[in-house]
Amino acid sequence: MVYRYAFLFIALSGSLAAVAQKDTTHQLKQVDISDGKQGNFGAMNQVDGMMIGAGKKTEIISVEQLTVNKATNNTRQVYAKVAGLNIFENDGSGLQLSIGGRGLDPNRTSNFNVRQNGYDISADALGYPESYYTPPTEALRRIEIIKGAASLQYGTQFGGLLNFEMKQPEDAKKKLMVESRQTLGSWGFFGSFNSIGGTSADGKVSYYAFAQYKRGDGWRPNSGFQSLNVYGDVHYHVNEKHMFGIEYTHLQYLAQQPGGLDDRMFAADPRQSNRERNWFAVKWNLLDLEWDYRISPRTRWQTRAYGLMASRDAIGFRPNRPAQPDNGGARDLLMGTFQNVAMESKVLTSYRAGKQLQTLLTGVRVYNGHSTNRQGYVNNGSGARFSFDGEGTQMLSDYEFPNLNLAWFAEHIVRLNSKWQVTPGIRVEHIRTQANGSYYNRVLDLRDSIVSEQLVEERRLLPRTFVIAGIGSGYRFSSRLEAYGNISQNYRSVTFSDIRVVNPSFEIDPAISDEKGWSGDLGIRGNAHDVFRFDANVFYLYYGNRIGEYFYTKSNAQVVRRRGNVGVAQIYGLESFMELDVLQLWKADKKFALTVYNNLSLTNARYTRSPIANIEGRRVEYVPFMNWKAGIQAGYKNIKATLQFSSLSEQYADATNAESGGYSGVNGIVPAYRLVDLSLSYHYKWLVLEGTVNNLANVPYFTRRATGYPGPGIIPGDGRGFYLTAGVKL
Repeated sequence: MVYRYAFLFIALSGSLAAVAQKDTTHQLKQVDISDGKQGNFGAMNQVDGMMIGAGKKTEIISVEQLTVNKATNNTRQVYAKVAGLNIFENDGSGLQLSIGGRGLDPNRTSNFNVRQNGYDISADALGYPESYYTPPTEALRRIEIIKGAASLQYGTQFGGLLNFEMKQPEDAKKKLMVESRQTLGSWGFFGSFNSIGGTSADGKVSYYAFAQYKRGDGWRPNSGFQSLNVYGDVHYHVNEKHMFGIEYTHLQYLAQQPGGLDDRMFAADPRQSNRERNWFAVKWNLLDLEWDYRISPRTRWQTRAYGLMASRDAIGFRPNRPAQPDNGGARDLLMGTFQNVAMESKVLTSYRAGKQLQTLLTGVRVYNGHSTNRQGYVNNGSGARFSFDGEGTQMLSDYEFPNLNLAWFAEHIVRLNSKWQVTPGIRVEHIRTQANGSYYNRVLDLRDSIVSEQLVEERRLLPRTFVIAGIGSGYRFSSRLEAYGNISQNYRSVTFSDIRVVNPSFEIDPAISDEKGWSGDLGIRGNAHDVFRFDANVFYLYYGNRIGEYFYTKSNAQVVRRRGNVGVAQIYGLESFMELDVLQLWKADKKFALTVYNNLSLTNARYTRSPIANIEGRRVEYVPFMNWKAGIQAGYKNIKATLQFSSLSEQYADATNAESGGYSGVNGIVPAYRLVDLSLSYHYKWLVLEGTVNNLANVPYFTRRATGYPGPGIIPGDGRGFYLTAGVKL
């Protein structure tokens, strides 16, 4: 079956190339097909590599220019200038990235299409789009973000695109470049990042590779971790037209999980932990093959094939009462595997129509995934032993989830004149989700004791084909001022965790279905003489059939938490970013630098229609009305400092807006919090020294109430932590 789709894919790719080659009769000036150059406003260019950014809300983080804690991937620092992002802080290690925004669940960034150098890195892009692997910040050149309008090129997700671009050799004439960074920090943290890169003498071969190791004991007891991440790529330029590349990524980590807390436990001591037997392990292997063909100065054809072989294992004692002591015995074991292969082919071409140069991007995608998930109770001690072997094993569920995705997309920049362009787009999507397996249907009494159980065999097949479309527009008043706007449809497939995962904290509605909606932006961005930069926009998101969690009364009068479609959510608000170079404003001595920035988002998100009682009119969970980050960046010669302030208003953890967390700690308010982070750096020739103090005021806070791992319950944020990095770059 896979080979049939592969042949179809190759045939479509050939057709795209043929279409592109027809338009080579006239030699024109080279179009703006940039390979990673930052746009004028901290946003993407109209055409950026093989991406179209015209008329969209886009943002670029130039990672190498940041003065932040890169060793631990400190999310609130790295993404400080990206408007509207809500962040789950699961631990201080930076092993997982969990960001959302505009009413989207931040858990493992599952509402974004997450990519590395342009290819998928999540477990299963549609069937299980959670990101257990996050590239180390120390290895990144930049991070690219396209809000909801990315659904047309990169998948249907409401969040849009999040793409991590790895570093590449900086000097095309240098055969060998070496970077080494060693970090020590609070709670036994040690991080070591080492990389090499270079270009051959003839300039045809370039390479980059890194290895990162880090370990730590964690802020709370029972939260130690260690991880190893290695990466390598080689690109061979056969000639001016053809380039072949290969990239490989491996990540493995083991983390002990201290578990969640209820509200009383958090108030008494947020550092406490009564879970010594909870563990989490990940192994991630990614391979990408790329062929880049510059057919002409105006036409580029890129084809890449990539695949993932990975596993995620979790074991622990996780009742729905965090205060319940762990006295030994059986633990809940979850073992998941992810294997997928994909091929994507895109053609980007430009042609002359009248006086203006027009740009067309079109492509196809074939994606085949196969995931498995086994869950059960095992009595195998207290260590990180992930196996169902042994006596006393009690299976809860055993499933496999085949997943197929075929897509064709096209976007076209229609330049009406030198200032105004319109960008329509379309995506035709076919998704086939399957769930084959069995689970035990258990009836519990009010004391959570088993009254009866039945083994249920289940076969689900969910094929669907649909079309989504969108249109954007941009008007440049000058080279430094632009207005933009877009409307794009979005779609989110039901994931296999939505279909069947046994969780003591909630159950799945058997009638759960896909989420549909659309999003829009209208904004203005500009740059005044490299002194004042701004980007402000209003947005609206219609989220139909939204999946959420609510209380449900069963036939035996037991009240449980249920996950299902809770209704229509409408979300709108303002996102704004402003940055002022204070000293440049007065033409001060260039030895000194002083920049201030302000990142403010105001969001109103409510359920406007719901079939579930007590939800209509409620606020959407994990959407703070105010999300504010501000900072000061100062420098003198080679010394830089960044002081950052973060403030989020209160949020709710479930769709019913429960005020109290109760005995589980899963429901209730996530209180408002304010944090301060300080970072310093010193550069001298090949030497780099960096220091960071996170949560300078040692504020007790938390960002989430987890329903499953790493909880259930409140997951506290880290207290004050110190980190020092010494590095060399040759």
